[in-house]
Amino acid sequence: MKPSPNLLSPDNHALILIDFEGQMAFATKSISINELRTNVAIVSGASKIFNIPTIVTTVAEESFAGPVFPEIEEFYPQATSGYIDRTSMNTWEDEAAYNAITGTGKQKLVMAGLWTGVCIVGPALSALTEGYEVFVITDACGDVSDEAHERAIQRMVHAGVKPITSVQYLLELQRDWARTETYVAVTDLMKKYGAGYGLGIQYAHKMLNH
Repeated sequence: MKPSPNLLSPDNHALILIDFEGQMAFATKSISINELRTNVAIVSGASKIFNIPTIVTTVAEESFAGPVFPEIEEFYPQATSGYIDRTSMNTWEDEAAYNAITGTGKQKLVMAGLWTGVCIVGPALSALTEGYEVFVITDACGDVSDEAHERAIQRMVHAGVKPITSVQYLLELQRDWARTETYVAVTDLMKKYGAGYGLGIQYAHKMLNH
């Protein structure tokens, strides 16, 4: 009856959201921007619901890449969330970001961001080298082409990174629908951002009232 320690839980990991900014999104071609924004909202909302230590990092925000997605701002407003702006493409090589990530004390790290082949590969492989267990939310990442994204994911998986998806992340944290303390927040998040799945939840809730 004991769950695998390989599963993610609300208390065993930190989330790093990397460079979800306009300039990076404009050139992203491996996933539609609509789908990417939806998946980022699911991931951000999940981390907020379950109180996951979350680091939001940007690159050259004011001089080049611009502000973060509004879907991140919704759950982690810049005024109160302490975004970390960098010049390095590899988040792991930025001292402030490195200290924030390692300072969480979590050995499991979940990452998502733009672009997969640069801003995710760098910290993912670097964290692996230092002994961390790394998960990448593949459908909340994107790159300038399908080829770039897929080769980056393939490279990371070969190195030991564990790929997951945005809805998988949310449901792995919820795990049991009897966890009533988060049930309403999780289903409300999916009603808003869960596409067909969200409509199904809305339908079921409505019909069960009859």
